[in-house]
Amino acid sequence: VQLQASGGGLVQAGGSLRLSCTASGRTFSSYVMGWFRQAPGKEREFVAVIRSSFMNTYYADSVKGRFTISRDNAKNTVYLQMNSLKPEDTAVYYCAVRESGSNVYDSKSYRYWGQGTQVTVSS
Repeated sequence: VQLQASGGGLVQAGGSLRLSCTASGRTFSSYVMGWFRQAPGKEREFVAVIRSSFMNTYYADSVKGRFTISRDNAKNTVYLQMNSLKPEDTAVYYCAVRESGSNVYDSKSYRYWGQGTQVTVSS
C-alpha cells in the first residue's frame, strides 16, 4: 500500500494551494482519509479528515473556514483545498488512511501514511 501526496509549494500569504493524495495497492473507499501537518520543532497535528460514510468532514479550529477536504473514491484520492493561507500554515503536510472508527483526530490511530509534501507560506 502506498500513498502519494503532491501539490505543495511556496505561496504568498492569502494565496491558495490544493494538495492531492492518491492511494494505491488497495481500495480505500470505506476508509477514513485525513491530513496532518508538522512544522519545524513542533509535533504532528491534525488538520482535516473525511469519513467514507456520508462524507462527514472534521477540521482543526485553526483551518476551519479556510481549508476544505474532499475525496474521490473512484480515483482513491483525497484532496485538501487550502485558501487564505497564513505563514503559520507552513509545514510538511501528510495524508493518512485508517479504518473507520472513533478518535479520528489521533495521528497514532492511522495505519498508512504518505511521504509528506512541503507547504511554505511567505508573509
